[in-house]
Amino acid sequence: MTWVKICGITNLEDAQLAVEAGADALGFVFYEKSPRNIQPEVAREIVSALPERVENVGVFVESPCLQSVDIARQVGLTALQNTLRFPLSSDSQQAIGFAGFPRPPKLFISISIADFLEDDDTIRGLARSFLTSRRGVPGQAAIPDGWFDTFFLDSGTPEQPGGTGKSFDWEKAVPVAEAMREGGLKLVVAGGLTPANVAEAMRILKPWGVDVSSGVEAKPGKKDPEQVRAFINAVREADKNA
Repeated sequence: MTWVKICGITNLEDAQLAVEAGADALGFVFYEKSPRNIQPEVAREIVSALPERVENVGVFVESPCLQSVDIARQVGLTALQNTLRFPLSSDSQQAIGFAGFPRPPKLFISISIADFLEDDDTIRGLARSFLTSRRGVPGQAAIPDGWFDTFFLDSGTPEQPGGTGKSFDWEKAVPVAEAMREGGLKLVVAGGLTPANVAEAMRILKPWGVDVSSGVEAKPGKKDPEQVRAFINAVREADKNA
């Protein structure tokens, strides 16, 4: 089944709603400029009340590695998602910071894909990068599972990294999606998804997962229960029809 993340969680009521509706993961935004920003102590209270099966993802924007690791430890996050284009190799600071975790958090990367879809050459170049990104380098240790193997393709901008409510051109991104699968990577589609269009995005890109925030909100930072349920139901129906 397609992995479903409901992002921009700011309160326990919305978190429990999403989990009960069948979400696999929840996203907590640690970015002060976002209307969905949450304080670590609030996120910790929410996470502590959730079932262990839920993937709790901290979403960061240009956050120093050790700072995000500290928040992960404080909150109890199981994954970190950063909008930076990380080097596709283990980071020494992160490795040191993760030493105190019983099980180190997964490391996800979010990329604003729209600028890469302007011309065919750029699309092919990005596809080649994904195709070879996890190939081993002689003399280096293998990248652990869960580290840099999951990429969120989003429609964010430098001014608004996420939660734009806008989608990118899914058809143009097909070569990138195919290269990611061939390269052993997990593709998560984000940006502008709603209950009405998520099945179409899944049909075109065949992603491992989908990520939604503004598309299921009553207002920034507050989820609409009917939209959350409708979104997850639409994903599950699309899974059945795949």
